[in-house]
Amino acid sequence: MSETTEPTVPEPLSATAPTTPATASATPAKLTRAKVGLRITHRRYVPYGHAHYAGNLVDGAYSMAAFGDVATEMCIVTDGDEGLFASYSDVQFRSRITAGDVIEISAEIVRVGTRSREMDFEVRVVGRGNQERGESAAEMLDPPIVATTARGVVVVP
Repeated sequence: MSETTEPTVPEPLSATAPTTPATASATPAKLTRAKVGLRITHRRYVPYGHAHYAGNLVDGAYSMAAFGDVATEMCIVTDGDEGLFASYSDVQFRSRITAGDVIEISAEIVRVGTRSREMDFEVRVVGRGNQERGESAAEMLDPPIVATTARGVVVVP
């Protein structure tokens, strides 16, 4: 159910560490497509089975799991490996997510280390049910509502 909003042909892999004649044969450089500004976006419907609170509110862990999914795709695209999450920082729950919402989850690389990738994450509500119009009525939101933001670090082998 994932969708990359900016489909592009990946650039050739490039080395993350410079090689010198002394290290070229002893330690091969890690190949990566990771670069600052690369963005991956998923879009998904929030099913009613994920509501945990009154008013069909979804818990904050739902956003965190979605961040993990988009980070995994980022690592696969850039490094050919699922990677592992090392940390989150500055998690902000700015608005509610409810069952029936359509959300977009994005990850953008803000720093590339030898084995680490620091990313900014954002969940936006782009569609929401509108029961005033009918039990199954819904509408797309313009502009979207920013629901959750965070910064995270993943590591790749």
